[in-house]
Amino acid sequence: MRTEFNPAQMDPFAVYRLLTATVVPRPIAWVSTISADGVDNLAPHSFFTVSSARPPIVQFTSVGRKDSLRNVEATGQFVVNLAPEPLIDAVNRTATDFPAGVSEFDAVGVEREAALRVKPSRVAGSPVALECELHSTLRLGQDTVVFGRVVHLAIDENVLVDGHPEIDRLRPLARLGKDEWSTVGEILELRRIRYADWPAES
Repeated sequence: MRTEFNPAQMDPFAVYRLLTATVVPRPIAWVSTISADGVDNLAPHSFFTVSSARPPIVQFTSVGRKDSLRNVEATGQFVVNLAPEPLIDAVNRTATDFPAGVSEFDAVGVEREAALRVKPSRVAGSPVALECELHSTLRLGQDTVVFGRVVHLAIDENVLVDGHPEIDRLRPLARLGKDEWSTVGEILELRRIRYADWPAES
């Protein structure tokens, strides 16, 4: 037996809690931006994924009008930093609702490093940084999906094996429901079956 829910008849926050508890785990875009006045911003966004490979585009959703969104709209640039397990406390602390004129890098004590192709700083301790130019935005009710074209990737050589990022070295965090987080845990490897190799029926 299932419990049935009708989003049209529910409080929006209750729907949000159901969605974030069931669409799991969600990778985290630790988004760094810079305001028109030159103030660095850093915030985690767990509505995040790859949108396209050709061209290379990633997306994150600003739930409400947050500083990340305002800064991207003003400057057209942002960096998606991978949120690694060793920095979980810093990632969580940068979700604090600091005033717009306060830099989370400074308030939380996150070390910066200069990006190569865009103005926002990268997180020095993150193993992966995707430098992005704004492609477009899509308003969905009170939220906004931000699409960024990846113009440069910077990956720590310590997580690469034969030029490929290894998941057990990346150690990415993910968000679950409530105040829950997850780590990679057990890794399963299963090759995709081509139709040409599909077993014949007996």
